[in-house]
Amino acid sequence: MHLVRRLSTLGATLVALGVALLGVSPAHAQPDAASTVVDVVKVDGLFDPVLTDFVQRSVIEANQAGSTALVLQVDTDGAVVSEERFQELIDVIAGSQVPVDVWIGPSGSQMTGRPAQLLGVASEIAMAPGTRVGDAGTLDNPDLDQRRLDLIRDRTLNDAEAAQFGLTTQDGPTIGDFIVNLPGVETREVTAEDGQVRREPVTQVRFGQLSLIDQLMHTVASPAVAYLLFAAGLALMIFELFTAGVGVAGVVGAGSFVLACYGLAVLPSTWYGIALLCLSMVAFAVDVQTGVPRFWTGVGMVSFVVGSLVLYDGVSLSWVTLVVAIVGVALAFLAGMPSMVRTRFSTPTIGREWMIGEMGRAVTPIAPDGVVQIREALWRAYTNRATPIEELDRVRVVGIEGLVLEVEPEEGGARDYRDRGRRAGGS
Repeated sequence: MHLVRRLSTLGATLVALGVALLGVSPAHAQPDAASTVVDVVKVDGLFDPVLTDFVQRSVIEANQAGSTALVLQVDTDGAVVSEERFQELIDVIAGSQVPVDVWIGPSGSQMTGRPAQLLGVASEIAMAPGTRVGDAGTLDNPDLDQRRLDLIRDRTLNDAEAAQFGLTTQDGPTIGDFIVNLPGVETREVTAEDGQVRREPVTQVRFGQLSLIDQLMHTVASPAVAYLLFAAGLALMIFELFTAGVGVAGVVGAGSFVLACYGLAVLPSTWYGIALLCLSMVAFAVDVQTGVPRFWTGVGMVSFVVGSLVLYDGVSLSWVTLVVAIVGVALAFLAGMPSMVRTRFSTPTIGREWMIGEMGRAVTPIAPDGVVQIREALWRAYTNRATPIEELDRVRVVGIEGLVLEVEPEEGGARDYRDRGRRAGGS
């Protein structure tokens, strides 16, 4: 059957090509494909710069292609772009030659806050069951349908109320039901397996969405994701400070931190919220190096909780997001990292005083800081600036300060540091 369909499609294509070459129009020729396309774009999440540019670009491209209509499938609860930028988007939609229609769905979706102002320039409007719209605010613009906006200026309506007050122009329980009722869309009747007769569009429906990169940046700019990435990035970089070398934790932490900074820059974040989160990590780090949660861990937890609550201005985080972040940070800094530090110094193969005099090799150049390998374990190390050590050179441990070893080149050591380490351990 699949082969038959492919052959049928190929045959139809050859017939159409032949007709075009002969300059003969068939009796039931369809309109030009460019004028029989309905573009559907998904508008999900806050209107940030990425999503706003995407919607505006979709309107422009639909006009250039001469599409029958452009449908915005909406689920959004606000905008974080400036009023001027959002006004520019409204002006583009108001001046569009292609009708721009809005369907709020699927069930559970909403269109609240500034994005609801787009209904003032939409051609057709429909809402799926269980959706809400409203809290549009005030915008003095002659291009907007003020009658519509007066209904939702400072309140929200569900789908039934929107139909009752005349805000919606048609029923649209699904996106398909909405499209087949749009002006200019050609349809045909089909009989389903259950015997019901339904209409389906003959006009081509083309779906569009953000590219992968745009989707990544749009996702990062959501409040919950930016907050979690920021907290995770800081925590992983603190963890990396107490391990040797640059490992997976450091790379992932740095990447998360960079993405979070972009999201926080786009969102209405507060400087004092960010400062409290950073302060909490510094406080945590003070106690992590001791291996025992004490006063500074308490300071860190208080700073982290308060910083989480005041991180955004006008945008709230869900309690689920807050619980996940706070509990995760508490487990990491009350149990995980202190335990890791204690375990590292309690293992029989990696001690303290007896390490003085041990020989190893430089994993990286040490001038004056770097990483060395002692008995298959990696350690951060430093040496005198006057005696830099090259990568792979043999080194001798001459001292320990916290988690950092003091080393020197193999050649030039006048004393037997092993004896000194044993004497220090015996005393």
